[in-house]
Amino acid sequence: MIERFAKQTIIRLSQQFSVVAVTGPRQSGKSTLVQETFPDKRYVTFDDKSVRELAASNPRDFIKAFKDGVIIDEAQKVPEIFDALKLVVDSEDYNPGKYILTGSSQFKLKKKIKESLSGRIGIVNLLPLSIAELSESGILGEDAYDYAFNGFYTPFYDEKKHFDREDWFENYIDTYIERDVAGEIRVSNLSQFKKFIQFCAIYSGQMLNMESISREIGVSANTIKSWLSILENSFIVHFLEPDTNNLGRSIVKTPKLYFVDVGLLCYLLRIESKEELLLSRYKGAVVETMAVAELLKSRFNKGRKAELTYFRDTNGFEVDVIADWHKTYALEVKSDFETEKKQSANVRKYIELRDTEIKGYVYYLGDVTCDINNIKYVSWKDWGVN
Repeated sequence: MIERFAKQTIIRLSQQFSVVAVTGPRQSGKSTLVQETFPDKRYVTFDDKSVRELAASNPRDFIKAFKDGVIIDEAQKVPEIFDALKLVVDSEDYNPGKYILTGSSQFKLKKKIKESLSGRIGIVNLLPLSIAELSESGILGEDAYDYAFNGFYTPFYDEKKHFDREDWFENYIDTYIERDVAGEIRVSNLSQFKKFIQFCAIYSGQMLNMESISREIGVSANTIKSWLSILENSFIVHFLEPDTNNLGRSIVKTPKLYFVDVGLLCYLLRIESKEELLLSRYKGAVVETMAVAELLKSRFNKGRKAELTYFRDTNGFEVDVIADWHKTYALEVKSDFETEKKQSANVRKYIELRDTEIKGYVYYLGDVTCDINNIKYVSWKDWGVN
């Protein structure tokens, strides 16, 4: 069994908040994790139509029927449950960790949480498996490109399940559009939305060009902006905003887009094998996407905000990632297997330009993590560990 690092964060929050929500993309392991974390707590799912109808008919009584608390899976499918939870929590004695919610449609969850449960709820964003989790469980292999190609969704690492990769991702996209997206956009636009996701894949690791996407898909720039928000809120993509420290020079103001899972990215790019990935013009973008995703997982598993940006000025000087955590880190991602001084050139230049202490990192595909001339070269096996 793969131990999920977010488990300790869920326990920590459950000792403080009456309600804890675990949200994230489909197939990231939310339901399994909360049931393992709270094995003695009753579990219900609103995927079950009869349970959903029962809860919607009298949500407050439904909640009060579970005197010892309850795990509610796919809670966003009964929006009335959030107001009922607020009333019940406010009427009871303080009882942290009594109610546990999960949901994969975060744009619906966020709205209801903000309206009804603000200040009463702790939230954990659970992404697919991390390299560190696979390593800790003793099942991490030796080839980074195996993981870059296949990705990190939990079903691929369940020894009881055997999926054809292409079949699985095709079904994943269809299910995502039918269950999570269909209620957010016009039905007539669903086929265009699928084309939109595929087109976004070529921008992973790059600055957004909404006008280009708009022209290609044939919808307005405002629609593209709305659709990008849907992808972000359902954990399909993540955006890095430009670093606000301009160091006395003009900087770009366009965010960079990254897919949260590289397996899904490779599928959308129509890369059909690891060998094809190695020869692909997208290889560098896929590796960079994997690195950024591991940083996100590390932060989210701890219950923290991403706090990741990137630096690029109008002359083209760029540093892939700036992480403003307990310290500031300047980080470059390279698809090389050997440590070379030129890999750290941009990081070193950025450190020289800043007047505060900054740690320089290079994420690369070698097997050894080491310090060379005050720059830390981090093996792919240690990505996200900090």
